[in-house]
Order: sequence, then structure tokens, then C-alpha cells
Amino acid sequence: MAKILAVCKSKKKGTRKDDVMEGYFHADYGMDDDAHADSNSHRQVSLMAIESIEKMRKLGLDVDPGDFAENLTTEGMDLVSLPVGTEISVGDEVKLEITQIGKECHTKCAIYRAVGQCIMPEEGVFTRVIHGGTVKTGDEIKVV
Repeated sequence: MAKILAVCKSKKKGTRKDDVMEGYFHADYGMDDDAHADSNSHRQVSLMAIESIEKMRKLGLDVDPGDFAENLTTEGMDLVSLPVGTEISVGDEVKLEITQIGKECHTKCAIYRAVGQCIMPEEGVFTRVIHGGTVKTGDEIKVV
């Protein structure tokens, strides 16, 4: 079973996010009190697999969920292999649609400066919220 390992948010873009264990996600907006929530964006919620974070740990970096500014850290799902347009459910209520995989990094963000590299440009997955609700650590995540 694929699951959520961390639910993270921050007040500023381009910074590490804090694991808050649970959050409310609004349809076509994003997570309450998160810098990336925006009804005019196709990148309302970001996801990163713990398997990607582990790659950075193997390089000797001390990184944890939220350190790459992702809202949801997952385990057990190969996120980057899912095509744009795929819908995923999180817990009992939330549905997300994958809108982008990876991103262009024009400037070196705080994450890059802190850890020396960033995996978000290749392995970060961005989504928009189709159906809102609460997401918490341990929730199951699956392809709809």
C-alpha cells in the first residue's frame, strides 16, 4: 500500500516546509496556510517520494520530508512514472490531478543553497486539487 509519510506546509515559497501531520486541502486551491496554495495555479500541491529523498541521503545529505518544499511526502508509489492527467486519491476525501512532473529551476532556491542540490526539478510532482478534504500522515494514496 502506498501512503503519505508527511504533510508539510510553509509560509514562504522556495523554503523547506514543516511537517504538520495533517492539513486541509481546498478544491482548486491547495492546502490551508501554505505558500503555494493558489486558485490560479496548476501547481497547488506538490508531492515527493521518500524514495527520491533517500537518493539524496545516500549522497550524504541530511534531508527529511519537507526539505524539498513538497506538501506531501509519499512512500510506495512511483510518482514520476505517472502521466500528466492521472488522478490520485489521498485518504478518504481528497482527489488530486497530476499537472506537471519536474520544474525548471531558474535560480538556486534556498533548498539548493542549503543542501547543494535539489531533486524537485526532476522528481517533484505537481497537482491541482479536484476534491478537497483532510489529509493526514498514514493516509493511503492510490491511482484512481
